[in-house]
Amino acid sequence: MGQVLPLVTRQGDRIAIVSGLRTPFARQGTAFHGIPAVDLGKMVVGELLARSEIPAEVIEQLVFGQVVQMPEAPNIAREIVLGTGMNVHTDAYSVSRACATSFQAVANVAESLMAGTIRAGIAGGADSSSVLPIGVSKKLARVLVDVNKARTMSQRLKLFSRLRLRDLMPVPPAVAEYSTGLRMGDTAEQMAKTYGITREQQDALAHRSHQRAAQAWSDGKLKEEVMTAFIPPYKQPLVEDNNIRGNSSLADYAKLRPAFDRKHGTVTAANSTPLTDGAAAVILMTESRAKELGLVPLGYLRSYAFTAIDVWQDMLLGPAWSTPLALERAGLTMSDLTLIDMHEAFAAQTLANIQLLGSERFAREVLGRAHATGEVDDSKFNVLGGSIAYGHPFAATGARMITQTLHELRRRGGGFGLVTACAAGGLGAAMVLEAE
Repeated sequence: MGQVLPLVTRQGDRIAIVSGLRTPFARQGTAFHGIPAVDLGKMVVGELLARSEIPAEVIEQLVFGQVVQMPEAPNIAREIVLGTGMNVHTDAYSVSRACATSFQAVANVAESLMAGTIRAGIAGGADSSSVLPIGVSKKLARVLVDVNKARTMSQRLKLFSRLRLRDLMPVPPAVAEYSTGLRMGDTAEQMAKTYGITREQQDALAHRSHQRAAQAWSDGKLKEEVMTAFIPPYKQPLVEDNNIRGNSSLADYAKLRPAFDRKHGTVTAANSTPLTDGAAAVILMTESRAKELGLVPLGYLRSYAFTAIDVWQDMLLGPAWSTPLALERAGLTMSDLTLIDMHEAFAAQTLANIQLLGSERFAREVLGRAHATGEVDDSKFNVLGGSIAYGHPFAATGARMITQTLHELRRRGGGFGLVTACAAGGLGAAMVLEAE
């Protein structure tokens, strides 16, 4: 066992997570069509504060993230403070770590708590795949800058004459890695081939995810942590996630064609997470501050770890790298965990990480560790389903996972939970949570 790093303040306080909330998650172009991420963020933070009944002045910092950036609101965190009736003097800044963005927001607030600069803060994230920054071509952008500086009409017309029809076409946000040009689905296909993951295994995991998420909603387990969203034109509120396919069968998954490698691929739209809109947030405090306010925490942040690997091959292995580090810092092993919640970007990515967590060879030859991190117990793994079912508003997923895991730990009488995710750029995140 390596060095244990307790997450406590100078006074010995643990980092308490006292409340968490999210919007329902909606597939791209459906219930939240036309609602920008900043409005989703305001919606969830405003409702979170109202439900918690914590005075606005208690919150000293808000760290929020957004992956699909909107140029008109580059600091989403500050816009949320100004748009929710929070104290105008509340410190607020934005972060981005791709799919692990709200993990980063939570870590940043935790670090402020440990440093003693604040005693309470909010962390979270929001994203909209329905409201996108549609840009222009690089050639048109350059011409427009030059036109702005041109002094005569003839100079302007000469500049415009350089353009071709294709230069005038709108440019949607890139869906590929900047460094490699690879799409996420291409990486998932790499991982399926590298680790021998079959189409049947991927479809089975996706089906499991939807079935468990549907059951969680049916059993009322998500009611406390998901708000009802009222959205223009206010005809019908959104109460539940609208991506979950509770009535699907394995035969339905088998009908879909590969989405990325059309000829030899196994990754489909059904065994991948869909583009999604939504927001999620959590309130963190020092343990003593929570006691002063008479609040019973959902749980505590025991440890966290962020890692990075190469982006050219199998870059979505973040959980296999970050999990052993987070467990080490928490002073725990896989067998100590009550729950394991892994972000399901793709079924192939999820199954590859599960395989490597139990691999002695990977531990020795790649991580430089004496033993494997540990086998993933299916009875502890994604017990309420995962991102394939719920959807994945990039910056909101981490906060969803944290809140969901803490509630489920409390239903089970407490224990330790691991939440972990891969992210673009070869990044990985893992956090160990504790509930009593």
